[in-house]
Amino acid sequence: MARLPFRTRLLTPLCVLSLLLVSACGGAGGPASGSRMGPEAIFAAPGLLLSDPAGTLDRLRHLGVDRVRLSIRWSTLAPAPDSRTRPSGLDAGSPAAYPAAGWSGYDAVVRDAVARGIGLYLSLEGPAPLWATGTGAPRGGPYPEWEPSPAEFGAFVLAVATRYSGRYTPPGSTSPLPPVSFWSVWNEPNYGVNLAPQAIDDSTVEVAPRLYRSLLDAAFSALQDTGHGHDTILIGELAPRGQTVGNFPGNFAGMVPLRFLRALYCVDSSFKRLSGAAAAARGCPADSAASAQFAPAHPALFQASGFAAHPYPQGGLPPNSVTPGEPDYADLAALPQLERTLDRLQRAYGSSARYPIYSTEFGYQTDPPEKIARTTSPATAAYYLNWAEYISWRDQRVRSYDQYLLTDPPKGNFASGLVFADGVPKRTYDAYRMPLYLPVNSAPGGHPLEVWGCVRPAGYARLETGATQHVEIQWSPGRTGRFRTVMTVPITDPYGYFDVRVPFGSSGAVRLTWTYPHGRPTIHSRTAGVTVT
Repeated sequence: MARLPFRTRLLTPLCVLSLLLVSACGGAGGPASGSRMGPEAIFAAPGLLLSDPAGTLDRLRHLGVDRVRLSIRWSTLAPAPDSRTRPSGLDAGSPAAYPAAGWSGYDAVVRDAVARGIGLYLSLEGPAPLWATGTGAPRGGPYPEWEPSPAEFGAFVLAVATRYSGRYTPPGSTSPLPPVSFWSVWNEPNYGVNLAPQAIDDSTVEVAPRLYRSLLDAAFSALQDTGHGHDTILIGELAPRGQTVGNFPGNFAGMVPLRFLRALYCVDSSFKRLSGAAAAARGCPADSAASAQFAPAHPALFQASGFAAHPYPQGGLPPNSVTPGEPDYADLAALPQLERTLDRLQRAYGSSARYPIYSTEFGYQTDPPEKIARTTSPATAAYYLNWAEYISWRDQRVRSYDQYLLTDPPKGNFASGLVFADGVPKRTYDAYRMPLYLPVNSAPGGHPLEVWGCVRPAGYARLETGATQHVEIQWSPGRTGRFRTVMTVPITDPYGYFDVRVPFGSSGAVRLTWTYPHGRPTIHSRTAGVTVT
């Protein structure tokens, strides 16, 4: 499968009223050391993206976004999604079988993104139309997340992948739609609101991993059959946490991600292959002969391009905070544990694959506007976002950095956007556009400090002007004093990252300054304090 550079620009899922973008900055691989690719960044803005593709993509390009994650939800395209009866004669693998009006917004995004040089990332997601769900759901439904049919999902993926193969001309058009070459399968399958049931028998037997394994099989096959076999295809998209106390996750709660992964790959807590009744209960091969065929039977688990994770930190805590007593979490600080788990799962079947990690949802909810415990102030969120990106940049396995969302939802629910719902930018807006982080902010006089950062729009500016871009590192002797440039750094990394050491004459404040082409406008990063002793 194709491998992307380490940088992806801001990302936000399409399932909410905001953008999913992938953006990235390039940079050095360690403090002031030799260069390497940095994380590509992903961004998502679903409602905005579909309602105003051109305007939204223009704004994202101005932010420096490399790639936009666009969620394609099965039920929004499927005919008669609220009916229990499958439409008669439906050829679900054909794009023409789905209402044309449903495709129009997606087609516009695909065309407009290509016209602007922005990459696309199609996330193939539920919920399913009711006619493609299983029986036996608890009372109180309907539950479109209940046991979606792998065969029907595979047909849906076949239709989407055919439409965006680069060879499909919609009725009424004179030219084919542009191809898409970056995909993922389902969203947060370890959460019961997306895939159910999660577990049965007092939550002792995992079910959702078996369901997801079948969905992956069907989707992977459909992508191969439509000429996307060399594309980037991600699996996982796991939420970082779950419930571990009481009779959970049950049908609709969340399963901790590393437990989900062990069941997905049919191993126990010691990474030994399941057998007998324990295996059969989880849809796994029950004997050694069948176990030997597990990898060939489920190629997506072993041949995907990478693993997608949503490493949100716990609440409003700093990004390096490990959640105590939760060894199966996969938030940002626990990514090394996720990486080790993925490697052990591969080794359990004789594979030496080491999946790169794609961060495909990340952000901090802010107060204002949300008044809940897991929020932090916009200023603190700006600092944490830059710190989190630095952590991601340092991790050689991490290939992307994302931002969820662009704009807060109207009612403030999950207010992780860079912009308030009324259109006013948060402090996080500038922090995302031009990150700045100092791993150590104090030193004796004469000793330089590491200054790490990124100018996201620099790549587009370089394409527009043909000239190398430069960022100014500026210092002020006080938080309210006049800034002066102490170093000008050429942006040679294709994604805009840089990592240098700078001596400061005295304590004060540091910021980055850069000017868009043609002198409009000049922008600044957030400021960071430095102490010289």
